[in-house]
Amino acid sequence: MYLGVDYYPDYWPEEWMEDDLEGIAGLGANMVRIGEFAWHRMEPRDGAFDFSFFDRVLEKVKKKGLRVLFGVPTATFPAWLAAKHPSILSRDETGAVRVFGGRRQYCFNSPEYRKYALRLAARLVEHYRDEPAIAAWQIDNEFGHEGSDMCYCPNCLAAFRRYLKETYGSIDRLNETWGTIFWGQTYNDFDEIPLPLPTITTHNPSLRLDWARFRSRSLNDFARALVETVRKHKGPHQAVTTNLAGGFFGKWFDHAEHAALYDFISYDQYPVWGGLAEPLAPGELAMHLDFVRGLTGKPFWIVEQLIGAQGHDMIGYLPRPGQARLWSFQSFARGCSDMLYFVWRAMNRGAEQFCTGIVDHDNVRGRKYEEARDVFRDIAPHAELLKSGIRAEVAVLYDHDNIWSWRFQPQSEAFDFPREMLRLYEPFYRLNCPMDVIPANRDFSGYKVLLVPVMQIIDAALARRLEAFVEAGGTVVFSFRAGIRNKANNLHVGVPLPGPVAD
Repeated sequence: MYLGVDYYPDYWPEEWMEDDLEGIAGLGANMVRIGEFAWHRMEPRDGAFDFSFFDRVLEKVKKKGLRVLFGVPTATFPAWLAAKHPSILSRDETGAVRVFGGRRQYCFNSPEYRKYALRLAARLVEHYRDEPAIAAWQIDNEFGHEGSDMCYCPNCLAAFRRYLKETYGSIDRLNETWGTIFWGQTYNDFDEIPLPLPTITTHNPSLRLDWARFRSRSLNDFARALVETVRKHKGPHQAVTTNLAGGFFGKWFDHAEHAALYDFISYDQYPVWGGLAEPLAPGELAMHLDFVRGLTGKPFWIVEQLIGAQGHDMIGYLPRPGQARLWSFQSFARGCSDMLYFVWRAMNRGAEQFCTGIVDHDNVRGRKYEEARDVFRDIAPHAELLKSGIRAEVAVLYDHDNIWSWRFQPQSEAFDFPREMLRLYEPFYRLNCPMDVIPANRDFSGYKVLLVPVMQIIDAALARRLEAFVEAGGTVVFSFRAGIRNKANNLHVGVPLPGPVAD
């Protein structure tokens, strides 16, 4: 079992490292997470790799008996790369370039960015392939977070058109499926198809859903290339993971497909963030944890567990004494097997000055230090139990096509997809029923109850599986608008509602 902190020795004077690591070890920790934003430190100029700083970090870490989760730092590329290849920068829906200065502002479909990212990954992982202290590699950082899963650049336009041609084969088939006869939108060639940039009224719903599927493939293909590179160069004792951000239902990629790339999945658990006056409710936090566990059906790591107030420009709710402990144990109870707190010390420069950690800006090891140490002490004896898995009899089903369809056309100003998920989830949560939150294409025959919130896209295959589930004695609970659309995101014609599940 790994317990520890996120540590950024590259942010601080090197002479502080010895005392920092002494304090981290004093928590009862056995792991630090490092490196996920350090590309420039490793490659200060094109092709000039220098890992000497992290060589020294690892030597000091090992002397304290700590292991390492090492980040492959492709989420924050160096300024020289943006200056040399500005085409790597993603664009928003107005066509404006997302300039260097934030994070994750690269395009998944940029061949230049992929080349440089894979080169860095290969050099970094090869350098440390025989390092026993490195237990696992973290790929990138919070894929798709903060709107980084959307890009409208020329690279994406060309790739989207190739995707559509591959998907439909002929422009006639696309026209028929999308119903482009409406509003005179018929295409003669795939090269005429636009990105769903701002227009008068709205774009074709089928185009928009295919755009979402394409965005998902773009992200997951990029992640797959990184994972394959790391696997090629890593040591046999080193695992591969990534850290998922929250807000799953507001992102444009298939999380289950993504999670399948890794040896295990990790999660960044933030019950509160900048600008949030109150933390998320316990039931909502539980649903998020059940979602993460449901991606693989196995225990997961939390590699950023909140312990202090957070915020970039706006500060959120200040966790009260003992509240981080409460959130930590809820996470352990719902599938977390290993945990790292964010962060060892709050940064005094840069965009996250108000993201506080175990040690605040005064550099004093106070109440939060004691709280983290108590959590590690109390959970460590239960390591084997946390790996044993959770048996649920109730499952909540979701489908990314369905989620994206609702995001494009919510049909009502009052509609909110996560709230509808929670509306069906919470009654069972209040009864303390263990639940799984799983993709609808997963085998659900072993459950007693299926909750199917606002599943407006239901195809014949899913309908048959649901019917077989009921015939075998199971119970299915649908909510409104079930089965009204097909997989092309079009309404059924001449079919009694709720469509394929009307019987």
